Amino acid sequence: MFVCHGNICRSPMAEFVMKELARTHGLSVDLYVESSATSSEEIGNSVYPPAAQVLHRHGISCKGKRARRITVDDYNEFDLIVVMEEYNMRNLMRIVGCDCEGKVWKLLDFAACGDAPARGCGGDISDPWYHGDFDKTYDEISVGCEGLLKYLFK
Repeated sequence: MFVCHGNICRSPMAEFVMKELARTHGLSVDLYVESSATSSEEIGNSVYPPAAQVLHRHGISCKGKRARRITVDDYNEFDLIVVMEEYNMRNLMRIVGCDCEGKVWKLLDFAACGDAPARGCGGDISDPWYHGDFDKTYDEISVGCEGLLKYLFK
């Protein structure tokens, strides 16, 4: 489960980048990928158009995706909860209480730490809602997702 603040930019970009990576590596049946938000302000909204456009330019569709909020049940169901930044992690802890099972990671922890990711090793995925550079965010997410895929299937 990929998580960001509103589930309209970064986490759906990560969801669909990861699904595409899994497809191209023949791993689609081995992964179940979703994304969600820590806030409720965007629930039901589609992927923010500039984020969808970046995905589309890379041949990735996010058609039909609607923002939703993460739940405690999601924490219990998913093997990994991958947030985009420290702020998302703090908000997630308010929802789930604690990461008692050690499931919560930042996406760039899987890219910055080589073959052995460590919590806090990677930085934050920049938020294009504020800086407007959706290509930069796509590149950061791609690097993180490639590292995560390597970690999962080493």
